Amino acid sequence: MSEKLKFAVVGSGRIGRRHAAMVQLNDGAELVAMVDSDTSLKNELEEEFKCPFFDSMDALFAAGLDIDVVNVCTPNYLHASQSIKALENNCHVVVEKPMALNKADAELVIHTSLQLNKQIFCVMQNRYSPPAKWLKEVVTSGVLGEIYMVNVNCFWNRDSDYYQGGDPNYWKGKKDKDGGTLFTQFSHFVDTMFWLMGDIKNIQANFFDFNHQDTTEFEDSGLVQFEFVNGGAGTFNYSTAVYGENMESSISIVAEKGSIKVGGQYMNDVEYCNIENYTMPQLEDTLPPNDYGKYKGSAANHQFVIQNVVNTLNKKEIVSTNSLEGLKVVEIIENIYKLQG
Repeated sequence: MSEKLKFAVVGSGRIGRRHAAMVQLNDGAELVAMVDSDTSLKNELEEEFKCPFFDSMDALFAAGLDIDVVNVCTPNYLHASQSIKALENNCHVVVEKPMALNKADAELVIHTSLQLNKQIFCVMQNRYSPPAKWLKEVVTSGVLGEIYMVNVNCFWNRDSDYYQGGDPNYWKGKKDKDGGTLFTQFSHFVDTMFWLMGDIKNIQANFFDFNHQDTTEFEDSGLVQFEFVNGGAGTFNYSTAVYGENMESSISIVAEKGSIKVGGQYMNDVEYCNIENYTMPQLEDTLPPNDYGKYKGSAANHQFVIQNVVNTLNKKEIVSTNSLEGLKVVEIIENIYKLQG
């Protein structure tokens, strides 16, 4: 493998540009191409990132560039097919969430990667935030004893502008292209819950569309109740109908020997910790959320994702969020949405 891993970024929206910038900041990586179907971006992107622009993956691979890794940062419905195309062209893949919009497509991506001996890196950057890493240590260490209840609340604002006023040509808000609120807004937090607690069963759910009837083809809010396969009960309550700005992304755990809550707008603050014979450590500062102008998203930790790719492919560590974990998040969301009828 070359001294520097060569990356091509497919999709040049805000997330794609962030991937490209993080690649360029990494000493073990080199950005060799930007890809987007919007040809009007060519001059802008070539000037910003100092690399060639292509208007399709077919054009990219036809150019014969040396590429080790393709970052798929396009609309949700393209993730699986474009990941497979990259794999079939002898590239490892970094795929933004969700890795697919259904379990069958996610399984096809994994099957292809195994056949071709290539890695899939699923972007779940919230795992790198200091409160998330602390939560993982606390839960896996056993200091909480038996876990009784876990509650996740995700209350955000996404107004008409976010969905471009319901523009029929825009992908966000379309069931077949977006997938739904859990896929686009809250899959990071489904991943956090799964990472900490494992799979869920006996799911019950209610869904509501309070103020997005003119902009989306799916719910804006849900109340989900379930049990964890490994024991304990849980709820996942979410909404994008919050007035004005994002309100909260939190997880609360009630257990035999203590209770904890990580909250704030993006699970970025430890708000409560009371555990038997346990002293709360001093955590590093949490990085700010991704800033999309009017909107904020999850923690801006993509530099850690790129570093994990570089380290893994240079055999210095393992994949931080592997394809089976990415598939599991898709499966959990798909199982919740099956209850919509």
